[in-house]
Amino acid sequence: MVRYYCPYCNPKYQFQKQSSKGVLVCGLCGEDLVKKPFIRLNQIIALVAASSLLLPLVYTFIFLIKNQINPPNKNYQANIRYSLIIKDTIA
Repeated sequence: MVRYYCPYCNPKYQFQKQSSKGVLVCGLCGEDLVKKPFIRLNQIIALVAASSLLLPLVYTFIFLIKNQINPPNKNYQANIRYSLIIKDTIA
């Protein structure tokens, strides 16, 4: 359903009439009604702003849950051995 509105009248008190030519006009002031867009620019901007704040949070929670289900295996002996090899080469 296509929605129309009068840009000059209060939206609370608007009602539509059809003129003799078949054009929708405002019942209060008689001006032609304007088609209301499905998606407005400010809705797109609000969606981008909200997603830029929420996506990192969702991303963090997904990886937090993933690491609790399958914890990464840490081989501490290999890390100590690797650090000793590096110390020997530097010194």
